[in-house]
Order: sequence, then structure tokens, then C-alpha cells
Amino acid sequence: MLLPAVPLLLFLLITWQVLADGPLLGLDERLSEALVRPDRASEVLSDLGNVEVAVPVLALALTVTAWRLRATGVDRWWLPATAGATAMVLVPVVVAPLKAWTDRPGTPAVPPATGYFPSGHTATAVVAYGAATLLLLPLLGSPAVRRGLVALCALLILGASYGLVRRGYHWPLDVVASWCLGALLLTGVALVSRSSRRTSAGTPSRRSGPS
Repeated sequence: MLLPAVPLLLFLLITWQVLADGPLLGLDERLSEALVRPDRASEVLSDLGNVEVAVPVLALALTVTAWRLRATGVDRWWLPATAGATAMVLVPVVVAPLKAWTDRPGTPAVPPATGYFPSGHTATAVVAYGAATLLLLPLLGSPAVRRGLVALCALLILGASYGLVRRGYHWPLDVVASWCLGALLLTGVALVSRSSRRTSAGTPSRRSGPS
């Protein structure tokens, strides 16, 4: 499939540049220097990628999705919510080894350390808010509400990403790489959710029938 291939190739390219200290890192550092201005607003925005903020949002969406699908008699009502939860669990499983492997130093705005690539906070925001949106969209009847939900999701992810770069917690490429990882994990959520809806539409529910 072309859709997941694009973020995968982009992630591989960025990771190669980080490991090889390639020319993209020079551009990355200059962009960071132009953007970093630590302030209270950037701190608040970066907090949108905290586990304590993003994961409860996803947990609420998982609960609502499972409850609504079960109430409507969908056979595998638990499957979309399980896919969303699994994607979230995979974030630290994937990100932590990559941080140790790439061993990238942080920006001058943070204390000297390594392990900043990719951005765990960005990946958390992308997967938590993105999976919540993918799960809730099919449950919403109004096109305007659906568009509003997508817009809110984009604002939360972009807000967290901008805050992390503006505050100096991460280089821009750290954030872009996590967008790619998040897109790959969300592709799995979308495929499972779509498959579940198709199966339910084509198979009579065990709860249907004369009452």
C-alpha cells in the first residue's frame, strides 16, 4: 500500500540522517535555532504530549467506542478499541529502543543528554489523539461534527509538536519522525476499524431477529 509506505520511507530517511550526521541535521539545527523561544505558552503546548494528558483522552474514546458498538449489537465490538489501545502500548515499545540506538543529543535549550530521537511526546500525541479521532468518527452522524473533530485532533497534535520545538525540548526532525511513526501505527487502527465495520455490515448480528 502506498499510504503507509510514504511515512515509512520518510522515517527511514530521517533516521539514516541522524545516524550518519547527514546534511539534513544542519538544516534541522538552523531551523531549531530560529524557532526556539522558551516561554510559558510553549511549555503548556508541549504538555499536550504528556501521557497524563493524552492517554486519558484516548481511554475515554476507547470506552465510548466499545460501549456504542456493543449497544448496537456489533459482534466484534471490542476489536476497534483493542486496536487503539494496542497502538498506544506500542509507542514506548518502539520509541525507547530507537532513542537508545540513535543516541541523539538534545538542543542547547535542555541539559546535556542523549536519546532525543524520536520524540516520545509527539508520538504519544499523534497516536492518542489520532486513534481517538479514528474510533469516534464512525459514531458521529453530522458531517460538521466530524470535520470539527478532525480539526481538533490536528490542532492538538500540531500544538504539542510546536510546543516541543519552541520550548527546545526536541529538534524539528525528532518531531517529524514521530509523525511518521504515529501515522504507521494509526494505519493499523484504521484498517482494523474499517474491517470490523465491514464485517458487521455484512454479517447479521446475533442480537438481531424477532423479539
